[in-house]
Amino acid sequence: MDEIPLSILFSALGLLLILSAFFSSSETGLMSLNRYRLRHLVKNKHRGAMRANKLLETPDRLIGLILLGNNFVNILASSIATIIALRIGGEAAIAIGAGLLTLVILIFSEVAPKTVAARFPEKIAFPAALIYIPLLKILYPLVWIINVISNGLIKILGVKLDKQNDEHLSPDELKTVLHEAGTLIPKSHKDMLLSILNLESVTVEDIMIPRNEVVGIDLNNDWNDIIELLIHGHHTRIPVYRDDINQIIGVIHVRSIMHTLAQKELTMEGLLESTKEPYFVPEATPLTTQLLNFQQNDRRIGLVVDEYGDIQGLVTLEDILEEIVGEFTSDPSTALKDVHPQKDGSFLVDGSANIRELNKTMHWELPSDGPKTFSGLITEHLENIPATNISIKIADYPIEIIQTQGNKVKIARLLPALRGKSKPPRR
Repeated sequence: MDEIPLSILFSALGLLLILSAFFSSSETGLMSLNRYRLRHLVKNKHRGAMRANKLLETPDRLIGLILLGNNFVNILASSIATIIALRIGGEAAIAIGAGLLTLVILIFSEVAPKTVAARFPEKIAFPAALIYIPLLKILYPLVWIINVISNGLIKILGVKLDKQNDEHLSPDELKTVLHEAGTLIPKSHKDMLLSILNLESVTVEDIMIPRNEVVGIDLNNDWNDIIELLIHGHHTRIPVYRDDINQIIGVIHVRSIMHTLAQKELTMEGLLESTKEPYFVPEATPLTTQLLNFQQNDRRIGLVVDEYGDIQGLVTLEDILEEIVGEFTSDPSTALKDVHPQKDGSFLVDGSANIRELNKTMHWELPSDGPKTFSGLITEHLENIPATNISIKIADYPIEIIQTQGNKVKIARLLPALRGKSKPPRR
């Protein structure tokens, strides 16, 4: 060893430091790869991705190979550095050489390469995989022995090794991915995807048309009034009942009687014959389930019932689709019919306004896990029948009751100042 020139020893040391940097950077690069992007590239037959994916299918072997190579070159570099120190300064220089080598390895073979690899994992991992695949075949017996011993030690410590790594994303994790997608996904598409993920937490009770707002045909009404509703009504499917909506008979599709209606030949018997049997929906049904139920039962409208079987409202397929894609109406004032901005920055809000719609339209954060209407929220908070000229605070929003009607709030003033200015309503 004394006969080897220092120039060759320094060259060997430099080469070993480069190899150490390669092992360190490739380890970080391979482990930092986005697994979902990797699978996408594999489906598109990207050769580098296919090689990296093959290595990552057995991570214990890959890690064993990398650490075997990294530790070998680092130990060999330490030995050469010791020889160089002895040749230059004797035994007193060994400690200095060890300290300098540690600093050099830490900076040039660990921190810097790993930082670059973490920033550009694909540029490091894909070329490295080209080297690791044949190297793994050559060193497989040694890597296998190392894995057997290390896995056995892990089992002795009581750690269970599951070969099938659970990489499935939960809905909340998938929402985070969508939020962080940036400009990769258009905002309109991102909003729809997030709305689909939120369907599971929303029930038909949250989006239904309340019972008192349901437009229906009362067979006890004057026949001319019924005809007028059929001709000038804004709905194609209308509930048919006697006296009260709980006495429901069915649902009429206006198009099914359009011909006889145009010929002025429609009779009460014809109306009843064209009425379809009602379809009932439990109020606690999640929207994802109801969307499938509408599809399976070939229905587009359902009557929402509570646990006692009383009809609470009405839900349509369009209502669920609007939760995903937004309002179908082209009239921007529709979303604001319950909210009236004032010059002082406050808002007059109708008591019957749906809280979820207020939050979506006005970007507010009113509690939506209890009562569904603004009036119900105020009543629950007061724990008694509300009166005018009473001010309360709900979720940091100062609210003043302006007008009541019977046992509910008709109009209230909301001041969003404590939570910052409201964003402009979405149109």
